[in-house]
Formats: sequence, structure tokens, C-alpha cells
Amino acid sequence: MQDTVRTPALPESADAQYAAPRVRQLREDLALALRAAAHHGLSEGVCNHFSVMLPGAQDRYLINPRGLHWSEVGADDIVLIDVRGEVLAGRHRVEPTALFIHGAIHRITGHAVVLHVHSPYATALTLTADRALDPTLSQNAMRFMDRLAIDADYNGLALDDAEGERIARAMAGKDVAFLANHGVVVAGATIAHAYDDLYYLERACLHQVIAQSTGRPLAPVNAALAARVAAQVQSEREQSDLFFESLRRMLPAPAAGR
Repeated sequence: MQDTVRTPALPESADAQYAAPRVRQLREDLALALRAAAHHGLSEGVCNHFSVMLPGAQDRYLINPRGLHWSEVGADDIVLIDVRGEVLAGRHRVEPTALFIHGAIHRITGHAVVLHVHSPYATALTLTADRALDPTLSQNAMRFMDRLAIDADYNGLALDDAEGERIARAMAGKDVAFLANHGVVVAGATIAHAYDDLYYLERACLHQVIAQSTGRPLAPVNAALAARVAAQVQSEREQSDLFFESLRRMLPAPAAGR
């Protein structure tokens, strides 16, 4: 019997990927995280970006579009792009600095989710000589023990590959980066966990800034205790998922076709 010749399956089109149920859920979750960040005062104008890699496609990721306030973003506003910054699916453009920062971090670090903000209190700490949060102060700060990277050299807007790659390499295996005179990056495996970390990072920075503003001496715990608290938080992330689901109830998606 003659062997049947099998034609290789064509790769799934970008439009088909964009519409797939699993990717639709990622778009909804990414849009929710953006609306939550606006709700919690972590957004800044129409700047900054959240992104998530497409499952099984290391060269494609979802990101928020140019020109929309985070409070108005819905799943259909999310854009699918490749690591070169080409828009593959979606109805909006993407802002250039997003391409260089997020593309480099996804490609070099392998993190699935990348959240970049200029949130008030975290950014305030990037302006200090220490450049970052002290993870031995508040309980919220302790969850970040041994997870913080510092990019200590501000070099202007990230408008080229080299700048994004420098930021990505500064992370060096960490999942939270303080960018000097700039802002912060929080990365993670899921949108819910990364957003939970972003929220509590800003809370920890707020507490440190308030404590420093009193002029009284600070009272850190020892590093071993802070590391134990960090491990406790990482071992029980159901709270992060529950928080994200509460945000889904609180912050419904905008009306379709607006």
C-alpha cells in the first residue's frame, strides 16, 4: 500500500490565536489588571504598559494599546504583537517604549507577565540614594526579600533595543526591578500574581515613605526573618487569585463597541 503523504499543518494565524478562548481570557485578565491599576492610582495618563506572553508562542505577546486611559481598556482593546513590535492583531497602535522595554524583558528574562508603572510611592523611592524599597521594614515589604533588582543608571526614554535590553539584564533573575529616576517593573507567571505583587509593592513603598517622613529612626527586622516571611507569602498564593477575582466583580469590563 502506498504511504499517504501528509501535508504539514499551517501555523495558526494571528487572528485565530487572538480569538482563541484561552487568549480571550488572557485579554480579559490583562484589561482587568489595567483597570485595577487605574482604580488603585497606579496609572499615569495614558503611559506605561502591561503585557503577557502568548501561551506556547515565545515571540508573541499581548499588550495595552496607545492612547487609552487604563480605566477604559477592555479585552478587545488589547493588542497582539511580536517581539519586533509588529502589530499582529487588534484595532489599535502600540507606543514605542512599550516595544523596547517589554519585548526585551520577555525575550531575555522569560517572564510571562511584565507590568511597568510610574506609581507614586515606588517611583519616589527610585529618586533616593538607595533607589529601592527596603525589604526588611514592613510586612508587605518582606514579601519582596531577595526578589528586588536595581537598575541604578537612568539613561533617558527607552527608545531603542539597547535600553530595553539593559533594563532586562539588570533584572538578573529577579522579578521586581526598581528603575532609577523612572519607575518599577513587576514580572510574574500569571497576571493575577503579578498584579497582587504590584499592588503590595506600592503599599510597602507608601509605608516606607511615610515612615521616613516622620524623621524618626527606622526599625528593620533581620534579613533571615524577612526571607522567611517572603517564603511564606510565596507558598500561599490563593490570596492573590482571590484578590484578582474580587477586582473582577468590582471593576466590570466597559461596554463592547464603545
